[in-house]
Amino acid sequence: MDASVTPECQALVRRLPNVTLAQCQQAGLVVSAARSVQGRRILVRDVPDEQAQLRVLVVGGIHGDEPSAASVALHWLALARDKAFELPQPVHWRFIPALNPDGLLMAQPRRTNANGVDLNRNFPTPEWVRDAPHYWAQRTGKDPRRWPGKEPLSEPESRYLHEEMQQFKPHLIVSLHAPYGVLDFDGPTTPPSRLGRLYLDQVGIYPGSLGHYAGVHKGMPVVTVELASAKTTPRDAEMRQMWVDLLRWMGERLIAAPARPQATGKS
Repeated sequence: MDASVTPECQALVRRLPNVTLAQCQQAGLVVSAARSVQGRRILVRDVPDEQAQLRVLVVGGIHGDEPSAASVALHWLALARDKAFELPQPVHWRFIPALNPDGLLMAQPRRTNANGVDLNRNFPTPEWVRDAPHYWAQRTGKDPRRWPGKEPLSEPESRYLHEEMQQFKPHLIVSLHAPYGVLDFDGPTTPPSRLGRLYLDQVGIYPGSLGHYAGVHKGMPVVTVELASAKTTPRDAEMRQMWVDLLRWMGERLIAAPARPQATGKS
């Protein structure tokens, strides 16, 4: 075994489809200061540009039973470093491929984190205390896979992403999920109509979701990519086409008239 191979990459590639150990290593992931409930280090990678005024945050693996989302994040990270895919205006990219490492790396991967909380229902949307528990009880029938937690930002993983949003102040968040095979959008500006074979189908907002919190409440556009399969990635050519379509839309909608996030105070 190569001594340079990090334990984190070794663990990830055992679970991620269409990602090799070499690809994980080449991604240059570094450990953040954040740890999951079970103490796993959350990995991050910046692809900066000194001239960049546009900041984009790409997040995968919010749900641990959607490993394809983390895989696509790693494939896109490689494309972000490829000079052949540059935009006219430089971009500072930040990738968090696997926000929920505990859920991903459990013996039986699960949607929630180790505390049983659905991280995508744990963000501090307005009236969370009233709306999130009510929605969970009445609309999901107290589905344990969608428990929003005892209070907003109760989990170290959601707190970490919230802090990243406050500090990095992204002009765009791309959130990778599966397996509904559609494209969703929350926030200002005109959404992309398609990324590759995924077409826009805005499914509404949910109390505590990242799209509701960032896109609707904070004014940071959120593109939610729902891949068609949680277990397998699209073909490499399709992932590249999705990336090209994302860059094209960014050039048309964000670079021409960048959407500025609102000041991010404590919610």
